[in-house]
This record gives sequence, structure tokens and C-alpha cells, in this order.
Amino acid sequence: MDSPTLDRLATSVPSRFRFSPFRIGILWVWVGLACGLSGCGRSGQPGEQAGADQSSAVAKVSEPEPAAATGPAAKPVPAEPQVYELSAEQLLSARLTPEEASDGWIRLFDGHSLFGWQIAGAANFRVEDGNIVADGGDVCLLCTSIPWQDYELLVEFKAQEETNSGVFLRTLLDPQDVEMDCYEVNIAPDDNPFPTASIVGRKKVEPSGAPQPFDVWRTMTMRLEGDQLRVSLDGEPVCDYTDPVGLATGRIGLQHNSGRIEFRKVILRPLGLESLLDEELSQWKQYPEMDARFTVNDEGYLRVQGGSGQLETRAQYGDFVLLAEYKLAMPETNSGIFFRCIPGDKMMGYECQVSNQMENGNPLKPADCGTGGIFRRQDARVVAGEADRWATVLLTAQGASMAAWVNGIQVSDWTDTREPDENPRRGLRTDPGTIMIQGHDPQTDGLFKQFRVRSLDQPGELEEPRE
Repeated sequence: MDSPTLDRLATSVPSRFRFSPFRIGILWVWVGLACGLSGCGRSGQPGEQAGADQSSAVAKVSEPEPAAATGPAAKPVPAEPQVYELSAEQLLSARLTPEEASDGWIRLFDGHSLFGWQIAGAANFRVEDGNIVADGGDVCLLCTSIPWQDYELLVEFKAQEETNSGVFLRTLLDPQDVEMDCYEVNIAPDDNPFPTASIVGRKKVEPSGAPQPFDVWRTMTMRLEGDQLRVSLDGEPVCDYTDPVGLATGRIGLQHNSGRIEFRKVILRPLGLESLLDEELSQWKQYPEMDARFTVNDEGYLRVQGGSGQLETRAQYGDFVLLAEYKLAMPETNSGIFFRCIPGDKMMGYECQVSNQMENGNPLKPADCGTGGIFRRQDARVVAGEADRWATVLLTAQGASMAAWVNGIQVSDWTDTREPDENPRRGLRTDPGTIMIQGHDPQTDGLFKQFRVRSLDQPGELEEPRE
């Protein structure tokens, strides 16, 4: 981002938060928490040039008016959104291990900011000492901006004896009935009708005999698959519930109800992804007339070489989760994952960029959108992959919302607010389309070790493979 752009941004920020255009090594995040289901994402402007420098920008989104906190332990709700000053080193330190990332794990909380989260009320959710903290304001949820369907979720939390909180699964942003709108895995004392790890209104965890500890870090793991929800607490299975009705895809929410609650590690692994790679590339259509070449090597990896071209799935996907593990030979190597494409057209879809190139060695300044960025819509906020090293990108698209994680950290979170159009280069496309892997130019040389996808479309919506 050039200095004039930084100067323009600084004029819209309170004076105590203004910054110098020379602070190019720092990513400033002006966190605006959403006040509703729509208009709350970090979205680029319509048109082909949107999102060019968003990874270094201050994103200011309106926050609801704070409600007055009550009670002797309550603290006032901040009157202004928090400002987070993040260095590339801080963001990159949040990357998961190669083994965790290869297994599909991602961080929903990066340890430094509330990027990728939205809120429905005026509770004082904030980041303190690397933790999400709330202890005053409305009873409400801090929710992921993206909904999820089947997954394993691990949460580390610390609660006081008087705390009432919870982890909400497949939830609305503002659920009205926890027995109908979501699954609430409770965090509450033993004398609560649904003590910690119970599913509120559905299944109570039976007491173990020993009182539960407070003011210590505890680990809760939730595995939600189909209509079955299994909960473990501190490594011990404590609750197994099967919903006779079931719930559709929904957000993940962290609740402030009463008392002080802290959340530390919040990681997720989507379930049910299936590989699209085999020796014959049987689930893909090739275009021999194009310059790019797509082959499977002796190790079973897909290799992309040569000039412009595409490898296109035979099936079509609307809403989905995708995990790709890739390696690019050089920093300037360029590829991409196109999705919701018009079948048979040349890369006529949204593009999740695959590029590790950066400006002047600064990971906060992608040279060409950056891996996980939505090309021409929103740049990746950090370049989290490295040349000639394996990395993962997890991409999900649901309705108008799209987000990506690279090596476990979230790098993009974009909502397409344009008018609907069959062609996603011109407007919003939610209809199913094909997925394409791009060969970009003669210098393209990339490997894909895995490429797995889970359709989130309703039964019957996923189109049959094309001949």
C-alpha cells in the first residue's frame, strides 16, 4: 500500500490510533464486530480491481451501542472497538505444525485478533494476553463469520465458579431457542441444571463425584458428525447425544452469559472430505489443447507445469470445504484454485490464489494477492506459505461468504455483496460450478500432495459427473 492510501485511512481513525505510513512491517486490524447476519464481513468493492491492498488496511466496521454492564464483578463494555497491531512474526507464529495442517486442522482464533468473528450484542469480547475474554455486557455470542457442518472442535477455556458460558454449535448468530436453533455445550457450575459439557435442553452430564475445578485451563473437544454430537472434557468422553431431528449447517459461537470467561486455543478440523486425486485423474477433465500439463508422479502427487491451462472437476460444487496441500518451486510460481466455475469455460469462476510471492520480503504485502486471497476481491492478510515447502490451504464457500486458511491461520474472510450473476467475475454466483486447478504461465511448476473436498450442498444438489 502506498503512503497516500495510508494517510487517507489514518484520517478516519481516532487520533490516538493513527499511524505512520512508514510502519510497513505491521498489520493494523481495526476490529468491527458485526451487528447482524448481513453486511458484516470484510468485503471488497464490486469490480475487477477490488481488494488490492486490504491485507495492510485498517478495516473499520460499525459496532452496536454497548449495553451497561451490571453486577459487582462486571466491567464496562468498551465504547470503541479494539485496535490490534500485528506483526508478520506474530501472525506466522500462529501457524500449526505441518502434521496438524496436513490433517486439516485450522485455528479459528489466531491468538492476537478477532479476525473471522462476528458478534450479535454488546458484550465486551476482547483479546487479552493471547486469550478471548468477556466479563460484561449483553448475553450474546461471538460467532465465526463462516458456518460449519461436520467437524471436530477443540476449545481450551477458563471459567470462574460463578461463570455461565458455553460453546454453541450449528448456531444462528442470535439464537432464540437453544433447543431448536443450535446445540449449546454448556460451561457452568455443578449446581446448574446442565453443568459443564452438558448439551443444554438435550442431555445432562452426570456428575463424576469430584467437583469440577475453576480458574484453571480446561480442554473440551466436540465432534459433530451428522446428527451425533460427542463431547470430551479434559480427555474423558462425557456426553454422547444423537439428535432425532438434526440441524443444518450453522456457525460456532462462544457465549458471554455471566461471570468471566476466557478462551485460548480454538481449533477445528472439518470431517468428511474425500480425495479427488488418483493415478488416472478420473474425477477431472483435461484440456489437451491448452498449454498447461497435469500429471501424477510416482509418489501419487499431482504436478502442474507449463503455461496457461486448467484441470476441471467433473462434479459441480456450490457450498463446500476443500483442503489442498501444495508446494510451489519458486517464490514467483503462480497457480490458483478456481471454484463455482462455469463448466467448460476457461477459468470463469472465483479464484483462491496460490502464490507465495511478497513485496520486498514483507509477508504482510502479497505481491499477487497471496495464497488464500480471493483474487481481485480480497488479498490474503499475510503470506503464510514458503517456496519449495509443503503448505496447506483450506477453503470454504457458503452462500455469499468465502474464507481461507493457510497452514492453519485464517488469511481471508470475504462476502460477495454484488448483484447475482451467472459469471462470478461480474457478480455473485451461489449456483454450483466446477472446481479448477490453474496452470498460470510457462514458469508454473507446482505439486499437490492432497486435494480433498466435502460438498455442503443439500442432497440432490450436487450434479452428476459430466462426460
